[in-house]
Amino acid sequence: RPWATWLLSAAIICASLLAFPHLREVVQRFGLIPAQATRLDGLTFVTSFFLHAGIIHLAGNMYFLLAFGHAVENFLRPRRYLALIALAAFIGDLAHIALDPRSQTPCIGASGGIAGVITFYALNFPRMRLAFLMRWGFVWFRWIRLPAWFVFVLWILFQIIGTLEQKAGVSSVSSAAHLGGAAVGVLACLIWRKPNAESRVLE
Repeated sequence: RPWATWLLSAAIICASLLAFPHLREVVQRFGLIPAQATRLDGLTFVTSFFLHAGIIHLAGNMYFLLAFGHAVENFLRPRRYLALIALAAFIGDLAHIALDPRSQTPCIGASGGIAGVITFYALNFPRMRLAFLMRWGFVWFRWIRLPAWFVFVLWILFQIIGTLEQKAGVSSVSSAAHLGGAAVGVLACLIWRKPNAESRVLE
């Protein structure tokens, strides 16, 4: 059972729901502000991970964490799995800060850490087929299945475009944090990759 994934998801959901009634004040105090990255003795690198900007932001991140986290946790075991998420979140935050070190806008969300999980999953289980519900015509919807490696390539391309938009001030989504987390996922895959035969068994 993926206890680490479940417990981490529960902690994120609880922290976000408790913050929602006073979200603006909580984000200003505990969000990661690039120009003040060391405030609260650097604690905002941790607290910002557990906060989200709304229900859709929270639901989206939890969906991907729960969808891919259990397989990655089973592959790495809890300690390495949590280390992957923590390091991916931290490097993602550093990438966000590097893009605009003078920004006074708080950054929140677990996306950087989850990007590391998604990347590790895609690189270790590239042939797994992921299902997507796509609109087909004006009324009908249709399920399509795409290999994980193909979805990952598309996702990286979107993050690169998003980072350019973020740099230009067009987007409020920190795609740079996603790319930073993804870089940690690649590194973790190179270090902790298992033989193909064992990967297929875990898959």
